[in-house]
Amino acid sequence: MGVTACAVLFALAQFIAPVRADEIETEHLFGFTTGSDVGTLGEREFEGGTTARFGKRAGRYVTGEQTLSAEFVPIQNLRTEYSAAIVTHDIAGVNGFENRRQLAIGGFSADFRYRLLDRTAAPFGFALGIEPHCSRIDDGSGARVREYGADLVAAFDKEIVPNRIVAAFNLLYQPEISRAKTGGDWAREATAGIATALMAQVSPGVFLGIEGRYLRRYESLGFDDFAGHAGFLGPTLFVKLSQRSWIAAAWSAQIAGRAANAPGPLDLVNFERHQVRLLFGMNF
Repeated sequence: MGVTACAVLFALAQFIAPVRADEIETEHLFGFTTGSDVGTLGEREFEGGTTARFGKRAGRYVTGEQTLSAEFVPIQNLRTEYSAAIVTHDIAGVNGFENRRQLAIGGFSADFRYRLLDRTAAPFGFALGIEPHCSRIDDGSGARVREYGADLVAAFDKEIVPNRIVAAFNLLYQPEISRAKTGGDWAREATAGIATALMAQVSPGVFLGIEGRYLRRYESLGFDDFAGHAGFLGPTLFVKLSQRSWIAAAWSAQIAGRAANAPGPLDLVNFERHQVRLLFGMNF
């Protein structure tokens, strides 16, 4: 770890040292990054999330996804979640996209995450997750499609300062196949990348931090046919509202990248300029 990063961690530790800190749970702590915690045996939770993505090279581009989820931990170290999504698109004057304004049922997904290492008993926490999903609306263009895919993640986390500062790291791979509702050939694409986050508990149950991601898009299920890449960076917030409820927010701005076959800085063909996420949950 570099001198600058060590200095930042030391300053954060000194800043929150007088504060009584709650035990850290990373299951929902980060905005776009996944923690290794999976909840306790028998836990049931209702969750909701809103993700907005906006900004292309020109024109108006705003999309949103609202998800409602039910989570259950049926056996120790295994988290299961089932979700339904509603999507919105407001697109006008964007090159390569049809103008449209719509609200539609997006699709359904399931999320299975298994923790292999508990960081309280191991040097770091480690979990593997897979989220298969199907959709009737393309999340980028808003076109009606038949789409199937899966989000795969290897999630690592470690408490740098116990109950004070926690860091997380993800390896990501997200393959998808899709076809227009009117028929035609199946299109194949994949997104691969990494995500990392650092969160500090500044008061009991309140965390502030920063999150970065680097993503690469391919027009195939493998790592050929490179389409573009993008780096995102932004702040994150998590607040434990009570013993049964919490809320989290994150904003990521594209700070670097380039599309393979388009001029100009940033990749605003395959990705957006800004991504915002708001999450909440309640145990029952």
